[in-house]
Parts: sequence; structure tokens; C-alpha cells
Amino acid sequence: MSGNIELLNTTLAAAKAADRAALIAYLPAGFPTVDGGIEAVKAVVAGGADVVEVGLPHSDPVLDGPVIQTADDIALRGGVRIADVMRTVRDAYEATGVPILVMTYWNPIDRYGVERFTAELAEAGGAGCILPDLPVQESALWREHAEKHGLATVFVVAPSSQDARLATITAAGSGFVYAASLMGVTGTRASVGAQAQELVGRTRATTDLPVCVGLGVSNAAQAAEVAGFADGVIVGSAFVKAMLDAPDEAAGLAAVRSLAGELAEGVRKR
Repeated sequence: MSGNIELLNTTLAAAKAADRAALIAYLPAGFPTVDGGIEAVKAVVAGGADVVEVGLPHSDPVLDGPVIQTADDIALRGGVRIADVMRTVRDAYEATGVPILVMTYWNPIDRYGVERFTAELAEAGGAGCILPDLPVQESALWREHAEKHGLATVFVVAPSSQDARLATITAAGSGFVYAASLMGVTGTRASVGAQAQELVGRTRATTDLPVCVGLGVSNAAQAAEVAGFADGVIVGSAFVKAMLDAPDEAAGLAAVRSLAGELAEGVRKR
């Protein structure tokens, strides 16, 4: 079975055709439980998310701040496995029909086996992977199997990336480019900053791929600001925090659905 890279491409193109940015939501698999995580994906899509990133919980998440680390720890202590991540992708995709990507560090894939991981992700209906710590120069094996199975390979660029490096990264990627709005780890910020807009401009000079901005967006005003210059707005920590702060799972699901609605309105106001 082929993965859903084409669904990702058409979804992002449809948002552009509607003169708006796409809303991309991040949620970790297995948080607060595997079933609860699947319900959370359904909730953000019901609220207005166009694309969802499902995080593969990791014990040493170098890009993730304390909010997502807390959720990952809950998922790992709950015994989440890669099979649970695949089930999250499958059930969420079947329930919503939106593109579902996995965001993961390289070590779990390397240990699991690249061919096995890509085949299972495609079979589950996944659209691709975001790989924040896989160097482009070491990505040939991954890209070969991802392309064979119809999966996008999304690389992360940062404000520190030089123009020549940006060109190398974007030439190797597919689906979209994940532009980290600032140096540092994930988390909500008071402002997204001018670095993000400059990075999007420099990245666009190297590629026709959509450029989507993550790290720091937490409310409708910030979403609207980023949507003014990016093709997609990626929100993670704000959704996870809403789940963590809720008194119970039902309240958490209501909170993330409501937040998704506010953010979806924001990206349409750009």
C-alpha cells in the first residue's frame, strides 16, 4: 500500500488556493493514553486542523521543550510502542481523512528498521515523517524507502541555516519544509519574532515546497501573524498544554478542539 504524500500535497495546495495558510497540529501518540491520543487527533481536526503530526515519544527529545517532554514521559511510562504510534496514525486517518505525519527522532526508526517502519507507516495511511535530527547527508536510505512507499520526508531548517545549506536541505525534502521560527526548543512564546519571516523568505528562494513555521505559536493572533508569510502554521506545545492543564480527558478534548477552532480562525485572517 502506498502512503499519502499526495493527500498532503493536495491539502496544502488547497489551503494556498483558498488564500490562507494550513493549520498543522502536533500531538504525541500515547498521551494521555493511546486511545486518548487518537481522540485528541480527532478533536483537533474537528476544530479545524488541516494536517496532524503524531509525535513518536522519545526519552531524549532534543528539539522538544518541557511541555512536550512531560507528555512524552507520560506516554512512555504508559508503555507506548511504535505499534501504538502506527495504530494512532491508522485510526486517526480512517476517522478524519486528513494527512497524518509522524514526527520522530532518527534512533527509534534506525533500531526498528527503515524498511519495516516505512512499510508499516504507509500501510497505516500515513503521509510521511518529520525528522528533526536526521542529517540530509545521511538520509539517502530513508529517502529511498520513503519514496518507494509514497511518504513525504520533511526536514527542519533553522534561522542559523546558511543559504547553501538551505538549498541542500530543501532539494532533498518533500511534502513541505518545517521552518523552526527561532533557535531553541519547542514551547509557547510571547512573540514568534522576525527571524521566522526572514527564514521563510530565504527558504522560499531555494524551493517550490510549502514552507510551514513551527515553535512558539500558541494563539489566534500569533497564528494570523505567521500565516501572513508562511504556507502553514504548526502548533504543538499549546495543544499539549491544554491537555495537561485539563482536569480530565473529556475536558482536555474539549479544550484542544476549542483551541484548534481559534487557531483555524487565525490562519484564515492572516
